[in-house]
Amino acid sequence: MELEAAVDPAAWTPLDPRTVPVSAVLATVTVAVAGAAAVVTVAAREPAAAGTAALGTLAAAIALVTVTVLVSWARWRCCAYRVTADRVELRTGVLVQRRRSMPLERARAVDVTAGPVLRAFGLVALRIGTGQQRGRGEATLALRPVDRMDAERLRTLLLDRMRSAGGPPAGPADGRIAELDPRWLRYGPLSLATPVLGLGLTAVLVGLLDPPVWVAAVAVLPVGALVAVLLYVETWSGFRLDREPGDVLRVRRGGLVTRSISLEERRLVGIELVEPLGVRLSGAARVDAVATGLLVGGTESTEHRTLLPTAPRRLAERVAAVVLGQSPAPTAAPLTGHPRAARDRRLRRGALAAVGPAAVLVVVGVLTGIDALLLAGIGVLVLGVPVGVLWALDTYRGLGHGQAGEYLVVRAGSLRRSTVALHRDGVIGWTVRQSVLQRRRGLATVVATTAAGRGAFQARDVDAGTGLRWAATATPGLVGPFAARDEPGVPAARREQHQPGAQERPDPGEPVQRHQVEEHELADGGRHQHQARHP
Repeated sequence: MELEAAVDPAAWTPLDPRTVPVSAVLATVTVAVAGAAAVVTVAAREPAAAGTAALGTLAAAIALVTVTVLVSWARWRCCAYRVTADRVELRTGVLVQRRRSMPLERARAVDVTAGPVLRAFGLVALRIGTGQQRGRGEATLALRPVDRMDAERLRTLLLDRMRSAGGPPAGPADGRIAELDPRWLRYGPLSLATPVLGLGLTAVLVGLLDPPVWVAAVAVLPVGALVAVLLYVETWSGFRLDREPGDVLRVRRGGLVTRSISLEERRLVGIELVEPLGVRLSGAARVDAVATGLLVGGTESTEHRTLLPTAPRRLAERVAAVVLGQSPAPTAAPLTGHPRAARDRRLRRGALAAVGPAAVLVVVGVLTGIDALLLAGIGVLVLGVPVGVLWALDTYRGLGHGQAGEYLVVRAGSLRRSTVALHRDGVIGWTVRQSVLQRRRGLATVVATTAAGRGAFQARDVDAGTGLRWAATATPGLVGPFAARDEPGVPAARREQHQPGAQERPDPGEPVQRHQVEEHELADGGRHQHQARHP
């Protein structure tokens, strides 16, 4: 297959013809597994019917494989793609012809994946994503399968065309940023998913082997840890993070299923340092990208935004610094703590989380005369209150906000602590929220709205005046009507007169009205196009 033919606007390039044997192999494996299970089930129940079941299953398997091969051949004959100077087009459909066209200026990411069968045939699947919230499959254009070398050349061609359609000019590559260290495997079992995986697999083994209860209970964590390590190996084998020509970050990883994800740095507006509890206690962290264009099929998946898997915290900070072009990394900057009122709120929540269930158990135990419920309530109270208090204190210690150069930094969480560094040019609006209880304690939740990542990043239970000044410093003029009311020595009514476009309020001296949400959007979102930054 000549890839250069796809450059000609008049030429269409078909998908690789090896798609037919690939489909045949996949169909054969699938029907073989399903057919064997069916025959074994029939033989266990009706041994005399095993021969008939085997013959029937074989005939059905041959028919299904034949149909699959014919459909795959027809699909290959009818599918083709081409890349022009400003768009990529895909033509599909056997009975109903469908033609999709994606402007290159709207393409955001190029993802190359290959499972075991595709790899055996030297093929890959290439996906081009727009990062938009559209219908299922509409936000991604998939070419499956194409030759591995052709896909690599096509990926380079697409990135070049994407840059010429609105990106920065190509430059020299910075080379390797990070690669997998086998010692990182020790972080695999520290995920919160480990006990869940252990419980699920142990339940299956109990149903099959029927071991003693104490054996099953003891095996939960070891089994979960083993599964977590295997998943880590499968997901991150061969991991490499490189900066390529044209300001492109490329992540390559995968064991049985290999994946290559390319992200233009001009789409990057920040970095998120993720520290689940077990990982944080071991001194490690994960680095995720906060960028536009990471939506696949309408959702943003962790596997597409992760730049560095769980690794030592110092390495994570260095990778964040290199990617953002800031030394030291903004996520390592000292942050402003939140007032004691925020700690008191979390202490009350932690205590109530234990006292509430304990009270219910004690009351039910007293009313029904069941001593077990009464003892259970007392146990929940004795154990739950200290745990709740420790959780509250750890959550409070994790709260923080600040600014490091051009980046806003927000930190929060206990079971999953997250430190986000967001470039202030990526902020397109602010939301300030106050509940009745927050207002009584002088607290507020200040939310930075962005077009990237989750769409909003919150500084929870920050001092109301401090939070508004922080937002006003980061984006001057965007939250002026709020921040000006905190200036000392100036009457509130007079400050209102100096605000352009200010409107009358029933009580201009109040920082934020009860249950009120004030939201300011920038008129020109175009000025927030984030340019690539290098150290």
